[in-house]
Amino acid sequence: MGRIIGIANQKGGVGKTTTAINLAASLAVLEYKTLLVDADPQANSTSGLGFILQNIQQSLYDCMINQASASDVVLKTDMPYLWLIPSHIDLVGAEIEMVNQPQRESVLKNIIAEVKDEYDFIIVDCSPSLGLITLNSLVAADSVIVPVQAEFFALEGLGKLLNTIKIVQTRLNTSLVIEGILMTMYDGRLRLCNQVVSEVRRHFDSTVFDTIIHRNSRLSEAPSVGKPAILYDADSKGSINYLHLAKEILQKNNMTRISQSERNLHLDDE
Repeated sequence: MGRIIGIANQKGGVGKTTTAINLAASLAVLEYKTLLVDADPQANSTSGLGFILQNIQQSLYDCMINQASASDVVLKTDMPYLWLIPSHIDLVGAEIEMVNQPQRESVLKNIIAEVKDEYDFIIVDCSPSLGLITLNSLVAADSVIVPVQAEFFALEGLGKLLNTIKIVQTRLNTSLVIEGILMTMYDGRLRLCNQVVSEVRRHFDSTVFDTIIHRNSRLSEAPSVGKPAILYDADSKGSINYLHLAKEILQKNNMTRISQSERNLHLDDE
């Protein structure tokens, strides 16, 4: 049964989609069957995995509005253990079209339920807002990762998001937990970055991941060639950071296992 993790922050430019793509790719590299659900109308996760938006026949919009089956919409990526439910600009209008739907907050949960058992992880790239689609993502999720940029306004809006999560936990999804707060775009040379990380850790303590995502040019370049960083440059700081994040999540959830590639390495050492 797949663990569903939402990546959410209504503040733009904090590394939300970068995290969704590269965490999903890192879990796939570790041979966990992973489905990335692009629930952002900007469809950056979809194009970031190399799909041309104009060529996509069906998207998450068709599942949410036209009752298309999730299994009919899922696309295979270039990575053996990674699949995608793509997004489309049409998703912008989905919130208005869903207003009169019964149980409108649970639409995405019901869509994912169809395919949940086929994957180890389902990563949902949420919309950068606190609208109905993000609410759907939080209702569908088992846990949520909150990316926070290591900059002066890091805590701005975070309280609002955490309050929304609390409301969802109380009324719509009592089993939802915060997987962790993830510090992104970190530059160790800047005193401000270090101060922000210290401040966030002081406020949120063990909720903050040990892994920090450093500011890295390869992470920024990778989407332009339609690849996760780990396929674009496996040795880059960004790739290694996200691989560490994947391993931290696996350890936290007691899901660590030795992959076939790691087994082969052990056999070679003997």
